[in-house]
Amino acid sequence: MAILQKHGKNSCPDLASIKENPADNIGQAGSQKKWAESSQNWTRPVLRIWTVVLLLGTCLLYCARVAMPICAVSMAERFSWSKRETGMVLGSFFWGYCFTQVLGGYVSDRVGGEKVMLLSAAAWGAMTAFTPILAHFCSQPIVSMTVSRFLMGLLQGVHYPSLASLCSQKVVESERGFLMSTVGSGSYLGTLVIGGIGSLMLDLYGWESVFYISGLLSVLWAYSMWKYLLKGEGPIITLESLGSAGTQSKLSKRNWLRLFRQPAVCAVIITHLCNASTFFTLLSWLPTFFKDTFPDAKGWVFNVIPWFVAIPSSLFSGYLSDHLISQGFDTASVRKLMQFFSMGVSSVFTLFLCGTTTFPTAVAFVSAIMGLTTFNHCGVSVNVQDLAPSCAGALFGVMNTCGAFTGKNSIKTLIHCVIIVILIT
Repeated sequence: MAILQKHGKNSCPDLASIKENPADNIGQAGSQKKWAESSQNWTRPVLRIWTVVLLLGTCLLYCARVAMPICAVSMAERFSWSKRETGMVLGSFFWGYCFTQVLGGYVSDRVGGEKVMLLSAAAWGAMTAFTPILAHFCSQPIVSMTVSRFLMGLLQGVHYPSLASLCSQKVVESERGFLMSTVGSGSYLGTLVIGGIGSLMLDLYGWESVFYISGLLSVLWAYSMWKYLLKGEGPIITLESLGSAGTQSKLSKRNWLRLFRQPAVCAVIITHLCNASTFFTLLSWLPTFFKDTFPDAKGWVFNVIPWFVAIPSSLFSGYLSDHLISQGFDTASVRKLMQFFSMGVSSVFTLFLCGTTTFPTAVAFVSAIMGLTTFNHCGVSVNVQDLAPSCAGALFGVMNTCGAFTGKNSIKTLIHCVIIVILIT
């Protein structure tokens, strides 16, 4: 899954630049050195500021994303939607989400992940705030909501690929684990915040308030990022900037095919797909498992406690990962160790969960599983930046696209697996 780091702690060979002729591999270190020198890494104080800002941005991303599921029942009553129509509105987000992963990562690699993230956040934040207006003033609310959710998926699909690209460009290898784990915990924090405060606002002020607040806060976050971190620099993305050398080196079609033939890259894609499949399974079926196994159990217990455990667990895994690397442990071994906890140890707790007979024990096992799966943030999720820093955004987009389709059904997952095999062979 990971490759040995042969050129120091703060640099790694870019698999995208590996030549077919073995004699050309001696220039690999020099190419990577040039790449490292061309990228201006954040200082430690700047890194801390960006970590907090990106954590808040991911939290707001999930607040805006989960606003519709929280309000779906109230909106269905207001506009007389059937369960099928409600499902169509909710599901349209994921169709849009799958389409912009690779494109968003590619553009981020070319012009900078912070620009792509800023533009998309301003757009999906504004769209979230305008959702109630579109619902009330459109003659067919089901159409406007389906289209708006699809567009929301398109706009939010670039977030994580641009984050991966930004991290590979600005963060040294020994500090990427904590940043990605911290920012990854924002998804759990956002889900908890919108689930708690959003539900309260829904009862007190109506479903419109949930969209207004989450959307306006997201736009405010984008403005603050532009004003204070980017110093008012215009986030303009032009065709000229995409066609020029840009931030990263340009990869030809031949290099891309060679990249997908690398065993480490194939392993990263498959591992991420397995992780996404596990996460979606837990997210979808855990409530049903608890209701069927423990009918008298309180829903807020098993729906909240595992997510609370996931936040400190994610932070701890990132700290542990960077600490081990800073102590001289091989980067590849650390990434593998984190992924072993995420997939291997969590699977053992899953077996224990299947045989449990008491509710407290089941909650404890589920919390342990959710906590251990967060080690993925400093495992395979950051490993892609070690393998191919010059195209980390686009490659992460490929991984996330495959992962997103695991939330659909087995047929679509099978189709994507076939596509991956075709690209590799």
